[in-house]
Amino acid sequence: MARSCPLPSRPVGLLALLVLVSAAGHGDARENNRSVPCEDPPLRQTNVSGHGRKAFPVLSFNYHHVGEPFEISLWVLLALLMKLGFHVIPRVSGIVPESCLLIVVGLLVGGIMRTSEVPVLDSKLFFLYLLPPIILDAGYFLPIRPFTENLGTILVFAVVGTLWNAFFIGGMMYAVCRLEGAQLASVDLLSCLLFGSIISAVDPVAVLAVFEEIHINELLHILVFGESLLNDAVTVVLYHLFEEFSHAGTVTVQDALLGVVCFFVVSLGGIIVGVFYGVLGAFTSRFTSHTRVIEPLFVFLYSYMAYLSAEVFHLSGIMSLIACGVVMRPYVEANISHKSYTTVTYFLKMWSSVSETLIFIFLGVSTVAGYHEWNWTFVVTTLVLCLVSRVMGVVGLTFVINKFRVVKLTKKDQFIVAYGGLRGAIAFSLAFLLTETKMKNLFLTAIITVIFFTVFVQGMTIRPLVELLAVKRRKESDESINEEIHTQFLDHVVTGITNICGHYGHHHWKDKFDRFNKTYLKRWLIAGERSMEPELLSFYNRMEMKQVMMMVESGSAVSMQNLQQRDPIIPKVKPVISKRREEEIRKVLRSNMQKTRQRLRSYSRHDLMVDPFEEDVSEVRFRKQRVAMERRVSRPLSSQRGRAPMSHYLTVPAKSPERPSVKKVNFDADLQVYSYDPSKESRSPAARSSRSPSDSVVMLSESPQEPFKSE
Repeated sequence: MARSCPLPSRPVGLLALLVLVSAAGHGDARENNRSVPCEDPPLRQTNVSGHGRKAFPVLSFNYHHVGEPFEISLWVLLALLMKLGFHVIPRVSGIVPESCLLIVVGLLVGGIMRTSEVPVLDSKLFFLYLLPPIILDAGYFLPIRPFTENLGTILVFAVVGTLWNAFFIGGMMYAVCRLEGAQLASVDLLSCLLFGSIISAVDPVAVLAVFEEIHINELLHILVFGESLLNDAVTVVLYHLFEEFSHAGTVTVQDALLGVVCFFVVSLGGIIVGVFYGVLGAFTSRFTSHTRVIEPLFVFLYSYMAYLSAEVFHLSGIMSLIACGVVMRPYVEANISHKSYTTVTYFLKMWSSVSETLIFIFLGVSTVAGYHEWNWTFVVTTLVLCLVSRVMGVVGLTFVINKFRVVKLTKKDQFIVAYGGLRGAIAFSLAFLLTETKMKNLFLTAIITVIFFTVFVQGMTIRPLVELLAVKRRKESDESINEEIHTQFLDHVVTGITNICGHYGHHHWKDKFDRFNKTYLKRWLIAGERSMEPELLSFYNRMEMKQVMMMVESGSAVSMQNLQQRDPIIPKVKPVISKRREEEIRKVLRSNMQKTRQRLRSYSRHDLMVDPFEEDVSEVRFRKQRVAMERRVSRPLSSQRGRAPMSHYLTVPAKSPERPSVKKVNFDADLQVYSYDPSKESRSPAARSSRSPSDSVVMLSESPQEPFKSE
């Protein structure tokens, strides 16, 4: 408790400093605007005689010169301190999501700074500066395998589900606005549909902020998060479509058909732009081996250019960023160094974390500083319809999806998918773009209410509900070569089975793309020998890179570096072999390795040879062996005709007459080698006891013996 007391003083002091600096900055700016035209330059005040000369300023104050970057730095510092304080106090982080705390901080800052001019989360700041880092981080580190395996389900939720939510909410809101007691007669059908298109989309920022904290299993996470990423195209098309229709006032069939075409243009166009910049970035990274310092910049700049290029043509910037990150990552990581990889990873995480923090703080500030028009009927109906449409859409679409899925979505999974449909700053920024003031304030008030309800109520209760329903959590397991080998083996098996059956599923097309990637793309986009290495070796390099990063985090890399400095690696000298010697070695290896099918006595638990030099020789064992061999000899040859001598390959004992003599080697003290032949041993125990062991031991001859020939 003693350590936790001084923590809140820093954010409070920073808030006070932020308020004072902002007020002083705006006041100083107004005074400068009034006084600057009346002042003369300092050079004109200089007198020739020196009597009226102004003293040299030792210390001066000019906040207007650095006001804007100074305030931005204060906002970022405030966001980082709030994030630090959230994770320092474990009790708060275990109950309240981080996004909720940041919104509360924004509300406090907006309430304190309400007397002065407060920066508001406008659409330009959000879409051009704060949203791209979050989407780039999500797209660059997107788990490709779960995403592609569940792509059909994600597309159904993202496209059909978003269309259902937009038209259901818009149509029901129009019906509510037609009621006499609602006092909303000025809201027409196109405005309601425009509002439905804004509020229907699931927000990726809010989903990331909540789902990363509860550690839900990979299937549910990729379903909800993938839906929030891919519904951007539907949201953008519906927003621009209904906005144009609301200004025009009429809708024709041709306009509806053009809207459908526009959806494909926006989505596919964004993907094409992202793929183009991703390939360009991967190709550029081939030539950065001599300038490793600028490697991370190419990743960031090409990704940001993909987003801006898509926004220029009103395409889906989110899908462009995702496509660019997915295409660029495997080839860039094969070309850049370990240090550049570490820089890209940590900078993306840092940049997206700061942007997410600023979004939620600005959202709280804009709530207090903005203008609102409260209507109980409109706000409450919007909140209820958002929940009802989400549940109906998920349940109805899952009923159809489960007919085509191998792994069915259970009732618990459907509940988490429906409950995790959070709204966030994207809906707020789209509503902020509206031009009509009265309609804009009404929509903003309802959207902020829905955002606060989903983030606070659903975000705070989803963790207890997951624990109560015993939903499967995500298991943090390290990747292994064994797992990768089995995964690739199963992929090849499933691909072969589907090809034989004539069913061309996603395994078939994945195999086709892998072949094209190995044949062409890797050779064009990866430099050096890395373009020809197998997949397992590439996987091992990725594992090694992750292990290096973990060692850097734990601090053990420093000790390893010191060890490497103390004991430098001596390069191995490759022996030089003449051509003649090499041919001799090859001849020896070829002659020995090609002696196949040598008749060697197979292992048998019935014929375990006993060392005659041991004192505890079992007579019963020898008797059993003799009886078994006599039975095999007495078998008719007709029963064995046409069969291979199985005793050489299985554990069935071999026939005694055809069995070669078994010799055991013993070393004498004078370094002479002797062999023991049990066939020379007498059958009777008396004779065996009378004969000394040296009678059955002969010296091995070094001459090669003739191989055993079976009949």
